[in-house]
Amino acid sequence: MNREVTLPLIVDDRGTLQVAAADVSKLLRTVGGRWVRLVEGGESGLDEDTVAELAIELAKLADRIDVACIAHSSGSGT
Repeated sequence: MNREVTLPLIVDDRGTLQVAAADVSKLLRTVGGRWVRLVEGGESGLDEDTVAELAIELAKLADRIDVACIAHSSGSGT
């Protein structure tokens, strides 16, 4: 499963971001971390390998959001 997820930046007509990227990134990382802690705590019904992969992918997505927003803020638009 190696699909890319594209998230558009939500900007107004002046180019101002309308979503707090830091909040979205934090949420994604928090969800992944919570899943990992549930597995570590012995939560039944969760596959350790699957949870680890999902947590990694959420962290990667959070990183991509951070990079896109930094690029947007710096004016490079990448």
